[in-house]
Amino acid sequence: MQRLNRRRAVTSVMLATATAIVLAACGGQSHAGASTSSGGTSASGSSGYGGYGSSPSSSSTSSSSSTTGSAGSGATIRLAHTSAGSIVVDSRGLTLYMFTADRSGSDHCVTVSGCAAAWPPLTVTGHPSAGDGLKASLLGTIKLPGGQRQVTYAGHPLYRYAGDSSPASTGYIGATSFGGTWLGVGAGGQAVR
Repeated sequence: MQRLNRRRAVTSVMLATATAIVLAACGGQSHAGASTSSGGTSASGSSGYGGYGSSPSSSSTSSSSSTTGSAGSGATIRLAHTSAGSIVVDSRGLTLYMFTADRSGSDHCVTVSGCAAAWPPLTVTGHPSAGDGLKASLLGTIKLPGGQRQVTYAGHPLYRYAGDSSPASTGYIGATSFGGTWLGVGAGGQAVR
Protein backbone atom coordinates (compact mmCIF):
# COMPACT_ATOMS: atom_id res chain seq x y z
CA MET A 1 0.00 0.00 0.00
CA GLN A 2 2.81 2.39 0.91
CA ARG A 3 4.57 1.59 -2.38
CA LEU A 4 1.32 2.35 -4.25
CA ASN A 5 0.95 5.70 -2.43
CA ARG A 6 4.54 6.63 -3.33
CA ARG A 7 4.00 5.62 -6.95
CA ARG A 8 0.84 7.78 -7.02
CA ALA A 9 2.73 10.70 -5.46
CA VAL A 10 5.57 10.45 -7.99
CA THR A 11 3.07 10.23 -10.84
CA SER A 12 1.23 13.29 -9.52
CA VAL A 13 4.48 15.25 -9.24
CA MET A 14 5.41 14.32 -12.81
CA LEU A 15 1.93 15.38 -13.98
CA ALA A 16 2.23 18.70 -12.12
CA THR A 17 5.63 19.34 -13.69
CA ALA A 18 4.38 18.54 -17.18
CA THR A 19 1.35 20.78 -16.66
CA ALA A 20 3.57 23.67 -15.51
CA ILE A 21 5.79 23.25 -18.57
CA VAL A 22 2.81 23.16 -20.93
CA LEU A 23 1.26 26.24 -19.32
CA ALA A 24 4.54 28.13 -19.62
CA ALA A 25 4.91 27.09 -23.26
CA CYS A 26 1.35 28.10 -24.06
CA GLY A 27 1.84 31.60 -22.74
CA GLY A 28 0.10 30.99 -19.41
CA GLN A 29 1.39 32.47 -16.19
CA SER A 30 4.81 31.05 -15.35
CA HIS A 31 5.17 29.25 -12.03
CA ALA A 32 8.69 27.90 -12.56
CA GLY A 33 10.46 30.23 -10.14
CA ALA A 34 9.82 31.45 -6.64
CA SER A 35 10.60 34.99 -7.72
CA THR A 36 7.18 35.55 -9.31
CA SER A 37 4.56 37.36 -7.29
CA SER A 38 2.48 34.21 -6.99
CA GLY A 39 5.46 31.86 -6.71
CA GLY A 40 4.59 30.39 -3.35
CA THR A 41 2.20 30.02 -0.56
CA SER A 42 1.03 33.29 0.89
CA ALA A 43 0.67 33.91 4.57
CA SER A 44 -3.01 33.07 4.24
CA GLY A 45 -2.05 29.60 2.95
CA SER A 46 -3.20 30.13 -0.63
CA SER A 47 -0.70 28.84 -3.16
CA GLY A 48 -2.13 30.15 -6.43
CA TYR A 49 -1.36 26.77 -8.02
CA GLY A 50 -4.71 25.06 -7.40
CA GLY A 51 -5.61 22.00 -9.39
CA TYR A 52 -2.19 20.50 -10.19
CA GLY A 53 -2.00 16.79 -9.56
CA SER A 54 -4.44 14.76 -7.55
CA SER A 55 -4.76 14.68 -3.83
CA PRO A 56 -4.46 11.51 -1.79
CA SER A 57 -6.82 10.56 0.97
CA SER A 58 -6.11 12.31 4.24
CA SER A 59 -4.57 10.36 7.10
CA SER A 60 -5.34 13.05 9.65
CA THR A 61 -6.54 12.09 13.07
CA SER A 62 -6.51 15.51 14.74
CA SER A 63 -4.72 18.85 14.74
CA SER A 64 -3.90 21.37 17.43
CA SER A 65 -5.47 24.79 17.28
CA SER A 66 -3.55 28.05 16.97
CA THR A 67 -4.01 31.63 16.00
CA THR A 68 -3.64 32.24 12.28
CA GLY A 69 -1.35 35.01 11.05
CA SER A 70 -3.05 37.77 9.10
CA ALA A 71 -2.81 37.59 5.31
CA GLY A 72 0.12 39.50 3.92
CA SER A 73 2.13 39.57 7.14
CA GLY A 74 3.09 36.47 9.10
CA ALA A 75 2.08 32.85 8.84
CA THR A 76 1.36 30.51 11.69
CA ILE A 77 2.57 26.95 11.37
CA ARG A 78 1.17 24.36 13.71
CA LEU A 79 1.34 20.70 14.59
CA ALA A 80 -1.05 18.04 13.31
CA HIS A 81 -1.26 14.47 14.57
CA THR A 82 -1.38 11.88 11.76
CA SER A 83 -0.76 8.19 11.12
CA ALA A 84 2.85 9.13 10.20
CA GLY A 85 3.30 10.95 13.52
CA SER A 86 3.09 14.62 14.48
CA ILE A 87 3.90 16.85 11.50
CA VAL A 88 4.16 20.56 10.79
CA VAL A 89 1.24 22.04 8.79
CA ASP A 90 0.30 25.52 7.55
CA SER A 91 -2.54 27.69 8.85
CA ARG A 92 -5.05 25.76 6.69
CA GLY A 93 -3.81 22.41 8.01
CA LEU A 94 -2.01 21.45 4.81
CA THR A 95 1.18 19.42 5.25
CA LEU A 96 4.49 21.25 5.04
CA TYR A 97 7.50 19.43 3.61
CA MET A 98 11.28 19.57 3.75
CA PHE A 99 13.38 18.71 0.67
CA THR A 100 16.42 16.46 1.09
CA ALA A 101 18.27 18.29 -1.72
CA ASP A 102 18.21 21.54 0.31
CA ARG A 103 21.09 22.62 2.49
CA SER A 104 20.42 24.43 5.77
CA GLY A 105 19.30 27.96 4.97
CA SER A 106 19.17 27.35 1.21
CA ASP A 107 16.28 26.51 -1.15
CA HIS A 108 17.51 24.12 -3.88
CA CYS A 109 14.04 23.65 -5.39
CA VAL A 110 13.94 27.23 -6.71
CA THR A 111 16.97 26.40 -8.91
CA VAL A 112 15.30 23.40 -10.59
CA SER A 113 12.94 24.03 -13.52
CA GLY A 114 9.33 23.23 -12.58
CA CYS A 115 10.09 22.41 -8.95
CA ALA A 116 8.54 25.53 -7.38
CA ALA A 117 5.36 24.97 -9.42
CA ALA A 118 4.88 21.48 -7.98
CA TRP A 119 6.32 22.27 -4.53
CA PRO A 120 5.67 25.98 -3.81
CA PRO A 121 7.63 27.49 -0.93
CA LEU A 122 5.76 28.73 2.14
CA THR A 123 6.41 32.49 2.01
CA VAL A 124 5.62 35.41 4.33
CA THR A 125 5.95 39.16 4.29
CA GLY A 126 6.13 39.48 8.09
CA HIS A 127 7.32 37.17 10.82
CA PRO A 128 6.12 33.56 10.99
CA SER A 129 4.76 32.29 14.30
CA ALA A 130 4.67 28.86 15.91
CA GLY A 131 1.42 27.28 17.06
CA ASP A 132 0.98 24.92 20.00
CA GLY A 133 3.60 22.16 20.17
CA LEU A 134 6.19 23.97 18.03
CA LYS A 135 9.24 25.96 19.09
CA ALA A 136 9.31 29.61 18.01
CA SER A 137 13.11 29.53 18.35
CA LEU A 138 13.26 27.05 15.43
CA LEU A 139 11.32 29.36 13.07
CA GLY A 140 13.11 31.59 10.60
CA THR A 141 13.08 32.82 7.01
CA ILE A 142 15.45 32.84 4.07
CA LYS A 143 15.45 35.22 1.12
CA LEU A 144 14.47 33.83 -2.28
CA PRO A 145 15.34 35.29 -5.68
CA GLY A 146 12.98 38.21 -6.22
CA GLY A 147 13.00 39.16 -2.54
CA GLN A 148 10.31 36.84 -1.11
CA ARG A 149 10.91 35.34 2.34
CA GLN A 150 10.53 31.56 2.70
CA VAL A 151 9.68 30.15 6.12
CA THR A 152 12.19 27.72 7.65
CA TYR A 153 11.84 25.40 10.62
CA ALA A 154 15.00 24.08 12.28
CA GLY A 155 16.88 25.41 9.24
CA HIS A 156 14.72 23.48 6.75
CA PRO A 157 12.98 25.59 4.09
CA LEU A 158 9.25 24.67 4.12
CA TYR A 159 7.12 23.77 1.09
CA ARG A 160 3.58 22.68 0.23
CA TYR A 161 2.67 20.23 -2.49
CA ALA A 162 0.58 22.03 -5.13
CA GLY A 163 -1.80 19.10 -5.60
CA ASP A 164 -2.44 18.64 -1.89
CA SER A 165 -5.90 19.72 -0.74
CA SER A 166 -6.55 17.46 2.26
CA PRO A 167 -5.55 18.69 5.72
CA ALA A 168 -2.61 16.81 7.29
CA SER A 169 -2.35 14.46 4.30
CA THR A 170 0.57 12.04 4.50
CA GLY A 171 0.28 10.58 0.99
CA TYR A 172 3.12 12.66 -0.47
CA ILE A 173 5.60 12.11 2.38
CA GLY A 174 8.48 10.16 0.84
CA ALA A 175 7.81 11.29 -2.74
CA THR A 176 10.99 11.54 -4.80
CA SER A 177 11.31 14.21 -7.48
CA PHE A 178 13.51 17.08 -8.63
CA GLY A 179 16.66 15.43 -7.30
CA GLY A 180 15.55 14.75 -3.74
CA THR A 181 12.91 13.32 -1.43
CA TRP A 182 10.05 15.28 0.15
CA LEU A 183 9.59 14.51 3.85
CA GLY A 184 7.31 15.69 6.61
CA VAL A 185 8.75 17.81 9.42
CA GLY A 186 8.37 16.90 13.09
CA ALA A 187 8.00 19.22 16.08
CA GLY A 188 11.74 19.16 16.77
CA GLY A 189 12.63 19.76 13.12
CA GLN A 190 13.37 16.11 12.42
CA ALA A 191 12.41 14.39 9.17
CA VAL A 192 9.16 12.40 9.26
CA ARG A 193 9.13 9.52 6.78
